[in-house]
Amino acid sequence: MSRRGWVVWSAAFCAAAALLAASPAMDAPVTPANAPFVARIELIGPIGPAAAEYVDGAIQRATDDGAKAIVLQLDTPGGLIESMRSIVSDILASKVPIIGYVAPSGARAASAGTYILYACPIAAMAPATHLGAATPVDLGGGTPMPSPLGNGLPSSSKSTDKATSGNNPLSDAESNKILNDAIAMIRSLAQMHGRNAVWAEQAVRGAATLTASEAAAQHVIDFVAADSSSLLAQADGRTVHVGEQSVTLAVRDLPIHDYPPDWRARFLGIITNPTIAYVLLLAGIYGLILEVFHPGSFFPGVTGGICLLIGLYALQLLPVSYAGLILMALGVALLLAEAFVPTAGVLGVGGVIAFVLGSVMLFRTDVPGYQVDLGVIVGIGCCAIVLLALLLRLVMRARRARAFNGDAQMLQSTGELLQAVAAGGQGWARIGGERWRVQCEAALPAGASVRVVSRHGLLLQVTTAQAGEGESS
Repeated sequence: MSRRGWVVWSAAFCAAAALLAASPAMDAPVTPANAPFVARIELIGPIGPAAAEYVDGAIQRATDDGAKAIVLQLDTPGGLIESMRSIVSDILASKVPIIGYVAPSGARAASAGTYILYACPIAAMAPATHLGAATPVDLGGGTPMPSPLGNGLPSSSKSTDKATSGNNPLSDAESNKILNDAIAMIRSLAQMHGRNAVWAEQAVRGAATLTASEAAAQHVIDFVAADSSSLLAQADGRTVHVGEQSVTLAVRDLPIHDYPPDWRARFLGIITNPTIAYVLLLAGIYGLILEVFHPGSFFPGVTGGICLLIGLYALQLLPVSYAGLILMALGVALLLAEAFVPTAGVLGVGGVIAFVLGSVMLFRTDVPGYQVDLGVIVGIGCCAIVLLALLLRLVMRARRARAFNGDAQMLQSTGELLQAVAAGGQGWARIGGERWRVQCEAALPAGASVRVVSRHGLLLQVTTAQAGEGESS
């Protein structure tokens, strides 16, 4: 492998390592023995496998450290329903009271975030925040809003987390099952904590939303708090149910300790970013291709194999469209085929189109926060077009170039004897930069210039070169 190739692959590997190392420190603050404190877990961004694992681990660590309460600070557009269910289960199973808090101002608890906020024993929001739009949608495409039902509330369709608009009614049993399951879940959470179950159902059926002040007025949340100090002051003295027990909170003026993600949650957060997973997948594919073209170089093969495995692991955690994945694979195969079977760009252009379409389709974009950056796709697509144009240019140059082998070209070649040849005997000569077995009718010394007059398989018939005929290359 060339030195440039080593530099490129080393830089890519170091960049990935630096990205992981640049994440915040994972260790929780050291708390003096028996000193009461409140733990804070910040759930920011899309709800996915990394977020679920982070919340689970942070709740466990805060409980082991003796936290008096846990503030789960939310700012999320929604995400995957399975990850949301995992977080809700962790909240309900927690041995420490959890205060759900949508903050700072401008934050939201949309879609999956609404379910999570309803699951918390105490729910609060900062001013200028909002929640709602909890209608499940189909991972495979847009979900039309159905026509109104008998209760006057609109209904909706399939699986993960947000609503779109339309007029078609629900048409299959699966959609009804998913919708009714989501309604039952959020109603049960509302009833458990004595909150507005009617609006909760409306948030699922009709994608209803509320601001912080409206939510407090309709008893969707317990209160509005401008900051963490106000949050703890208003939560102090409230009685909540934790498991089978009733617990009265005593959290006023307690210090708040942050519990950032541990290394595993950070790692999952990086690789389950759709753009990072996409790049890892491509790096793995092209690394293995380079290893095939440069056998024995090892580095691109090993690095590509690792990237491919990590990328595939990330894909099985994400809402992937397998049609998009197959189109990407087809695109790469067509581009490789163009290199070996020149078709004036037909296979190559088809490969670029299939690759770009597959990249756009790879992740199902109805899930909030789970889209590949379009700029990355465009950039890689442009690189593929440039490589295709370069390949076609090389093919056209090769077609116009003179022949470098064949009998006709060989008859014009001259060379130098590498050893003395007796009359009618055979020896070795360097002709066209290659070693050939030659035969000569006249005796010639080593180093003599010779010219090819005929070819018999791998044996060349030579004669003495005329004056002025040098060795051909």
